[in-house]
Amino acid sequence: MESGALSSDWVPTFTSVDRAAFLPDVMWPYDLATRTSSAVDKREDPDAWYEAADSNVPIVTRWDDGTQPGPGPGRLSTSSSSMPSVVYDLLQDLAVEVGMRVLDVGTGTGETAGALTHRLGPDSVTTMDIDGFVSRMAQERLSRHGWHPEVVVGDGFEGHPDTAPYDRILATVGVREVPDTWIRQTRPGGIILAPFGTHYGNADAVVRLKVADGTASGHFTQRVEFMKLRTRRNSEVTPDDYLSAWPLKDAEVSNTYLSEGEFLRGQWSDLPFVLGLRVPHCRQAVAEKRDDARPVWFHSLSDLSWACVMFRDGEREAKVWQAGSRRLWDEVSNAYLWWRDQGCPDVARFGLTVSPHGHRAWLDDPGDSWPI
Repeated sequence: MESGALSSDWVPTFTSVDRAAFLPDVMWPYDLATRTSSAVDKREDPDAWYEAADSNVPIVTRWDDGTQPGPGPGRLSTSSSSMPSVVYDLLQDLAVEVGMRVLDVGTGTGETAGALTHRLGPDSVTTMDIDGFVSRMAQERLSRHGWHPEVVVGDGFEGHPDTAPYDRILATVGVREVPDTWIRQTRPGGIILAPFGTHYGNADAVVRLKVADGTASGHFTQRVEFMKLRTRRNSEVTPDDYLSAWPLKDAEVSNTYLSEGEFLRGQWSDLPFVLGLRVPHCRQAVAEKRDDARPVWFHSLSDLSWACVMFRDGEREAKVWQAGSRRLWDEVSNAYLWWRDQGCPDVARFGLTVSPHGHRAWLDDPGDSWPI
């Protein structure tokens, strides 16, 4: 791979476990530049299909939990084949060894389960997905190529105690909390590897947690963006409810010198993830730019407080409205200034500790943490 993510010990596995063997005839490769997906049909255009299969891009394989009636794309992607480079990185971070038992949460196409089974053997791998159709298709593909892990239909958030304890738990779906069930089902010294994010937005980072004494703690490794575990997706925010409770005319008005370029740093910036760690129970919504103006909204998930900052091209200051018991823009801008004062650290300097007392994030030192 051009990314250099694939190490020599995994070469035999990925030579044997071909991504294309796990993909459906109709799929939707994701364009990272435009953030859109377009259908490719193997029967109509096999060259384009194989080119997509061999590309280092994510590929959507199912929309709207299977309710999308047409060729798509639908409203919400709900199953996919992750970027090969991301899969390789996850498996590298997992650091499996022969003799270990692994739980793979989020079967999807079955490719990751196939790779783990090739490396560890069928009796060492359990893979689970909440979507029965997705699970059945994956099992058929796995069996067709001679790989027979334990395939389970169920809510990955609950884990699978029947084949526990595990030396490793790998999630290839995003979570907003690390469930206690995963910690209980992991051997002391074992590893939980999962894309973790907050309700602030869709930004995730892979966290590598070591389990000991009923807790799990470790660093984040890289920024990613995964579809979320079905039972833990964000609920819809209805802006009208917020404005009904606290109308615009009653909002506190101020200005900020923080510019759009400073605050909205691009698709792959670490900043939204960090803000989610620092500002609890808040969701950001970035609107499209119109007439050289872009509003960015913030909605509290603990009450109906809201804030909006209006960035305008060519203007030195942006206008801010805040309403409700929380001053959300103050919270967010203070979190931004904290991050800047720390030298704009990337996600790899942050970590997470999960205990019976909740989730706590930290920068560099687990002893200096805060609740999230």
